[in-house]
Amino acid sequence: MAILNILRYPDERLHKIAAVVPSVTREIRILASNMAETMYAAAGVGLAATQVDVHKRVVVIDTSETRDELLVLINPEIIASTGKSETQEGCLSVPGIFDKVSRAEQITVRATDIDGKSFEMDATGLLAVCIQHEMDHLIGKVFVEYLSPFKQSRILSKLKKQARKQIA
Repeated sequence: MAILNILRYPDERLHKIAAVVPSVTREIRILASNMAETMYAAAGVGLAATQVDVHKRVVVIDTSETRDELLVLINPEIIASTGKSETQEGCLSVPGIFDKVSRAEQITVRATDIDGKSFEMDATGLLAVCIQHEMDHLIGKVFVEYLSPFKQSRILSKLKKQARKQIA
């Protein structure tokens, strides 16, 4: 397994739309395994393949306290949603930035698992937020793009300042 490089916002590659995975191959299983290792190493709860510059519809998530309930979603699609709630979000591609985003409270998602089997599941709370957040990455959207232009401008300034400090 390997730790992958996580793209940082505003990297243009984060805006690429991910391609459908035609079948679960050894390559996809290795990708999911490496993504999980990367997510755990970065102390995240979710990671989309787009964030590691692989533009395929693969997401890994683990919202458990014990960090041992890995969920792999291949070609996920939300088939039902209800309610709305505003929740504080962060992102491994936008380190140190947190803000509230409005999302569906409850969702039903259809996906393929790591064994190539199709399944459906209901999600609420943090899991529902995380699935929606990671699926946004698959269509080239980063959570800060839900925020006002003013907030986006301030975030970009802060990230540029962080990048300059890392170079110095």
